[in-house]
Amino acid sequence: MDMTALRIAEDIVPVGEFRNRTAQWLKHAAESGHPVVLTQNGRPAGVLLSPIAYDRLTEKERFLASVAAGWEDSEAGRLLTAEQLKADLAARRAGKKQP
Repeated sequence: MDMTALRIAEDIVPVGEFRNRTAQWLKHAAESGHPVVLTQNGRPAGVLLSPIAYDRLTEKERFLASVAAGWEDSEAGRLLTAEQLKADLAARRAGKKQP
């Protein structure tokens, strides 16, 4: 299910038609996995995504932000050796076990 595979003939709908057939368009987005572009006065006004497509999009965004933050930490010299990481994790685990 490729969220980015927009089909011009099938996935663009005027907002008035969407309003009249909302349930059908929601079903279309869920079953096809394609975004549905809503137009107003012939111009794009919004995009409807299935919950699965939305989750994938936000998960990908969070992953890329995490990678960028890690890269920034690396560039700034905020690094740990494997031994330091193991010691830090062990200390955190020990702290959680204590009441």
